[in-house]
Amino acid sequence: MITPVLPTYARIDLQFERGEGCWLVTTDGRRFLDFTAGIAVNVLGHANPYLAAALSEQATKLWHVSNLFRIPGAEKLADRLKAATFADTMFFTNSGAEALECAIKMARRYQYVSGHPEKNRIITFEGAFHGRTLATIAAGGNPKYLEGFGPDLPGFDQVPFGDLDAARAAVTPETAAILVEPVQGEGGVRVPPAGFLSGLRELCDENGLLLVLDEVQSGVGRTGRLFAHEWTGITPDIMSVAKGIGGGFPMGACLATEEAAKGMTVGTHGSTYGGNPLAMAVGNAVLDVVLEDDFLPRVNRVAGRFQQRLAELRDTHPAVIAEVRGQGLLLGIKAAVPAPELIAALREEGMLVPGAAENVIRLLPPLNVSEEEVGIAADKIEAACRRIEARLASDPVKGAAE
Repeated sequence: MITPVLPTYARIDLQFERGEGCWLVTTDGRRFLDFTAGIAVNVLGHANPYLAAALSEQATKLWHVSNLFRIPGAEKLADRLKAATFADTMFFTNSGAEALECAIKMARRYQYVSGHPEKNRIITFEGAFHGRTLATIAAGGNPKYLEGFGPDLPGFDQVPFGDLDAARAAVTPETAAILVEPVQGEGGVRVPPAGFLSGLRELCDENGLLLVLDEVQSGVGRTGRLFAHEWTGITPDIMSVAKGIGGGFPMGACLATEEAAKGMTVGTHGSTYGGNPLAMAVGNAVLDVVLEDDFLPRVNRVAGRFQQRLAELRDTHPAVIAEVRGQGLLLGIKAAVPAPELIAALREEGMLVPGAAENVIRLLPPLNVSEEEVGIAADKIEAACRRIEARLASDPVKGAAE
């Protein structure tokens, strides 16, 4: 018989009662070091008192009014994001997928109002993950997510990630935009080669295309800058964000320049809940912390220490760790054994991590993780490696990665 909750997830049999910072406690009292963080969402950890106070205060005043009326918290958050980014304007959503939907519509609408209705195709990249709506699974192009939901939504042309020549060759008179993640998260924590994003920016400028960035996972300090593209010195025309911007409360945003957004006039897009007072209160509280002068420098210091320890573990446990990759605190371990085996071994050591493509596990701690906690994480990873090595020694065939 089907479960009351639709069985679209193979959920791990753990139930959590409470959390604090980087730690979760199950209903039966077990403590876990959480380097999943709600899949890069809880940037300030669990039960953060500052976020809880902001949400509680707003909850006693007003929950929802809809976008039929002005929402002061949304206007405040928009002003602050405008000041901190390339953007002139933005649309608030409930999720990353909705933020991507807005970005896709905005890019196509821009070309339409610019007198180029034929420009409606978007170049995307293999290994991308942009969400689970019909448009975003088509943009990602992953057969696993597309199967059974056909016909596939047309208008997307996938090319290899990091291949600038392939992107250039894919441009046609029907191309409207290029959509890319500055770092692929679900795709295996893949950082593109130097010059790739700047090359895409030049390609867009040369051909009248819009550059659309998906910073849902890489944004809000995750790589050590407010947004990952800042490391390259380029700016997009449109950018989708979510996850960390709400610190655990469901929200997202589609940011854009005035020029890119010129087609999004009254009636062209909407959302019942997007920008609601509760989400805006939390989003403003997240920015209060992330925009503090010492916050991002501290993320980089802690990330550097963690990356150093991971490199040492790679050298001492090559039978388990094949590669360490990523940027800031968006990190991945490419396993030399099946990744689910490493994930399970870490869980046995009391540490929670999510998987990704390319036999990779992700390491996504809250951004306010301490140096002591990344040290504990490294110790747990080493213990998991030893646990797997012992199994391999007893059965060398078992556990070999494909």
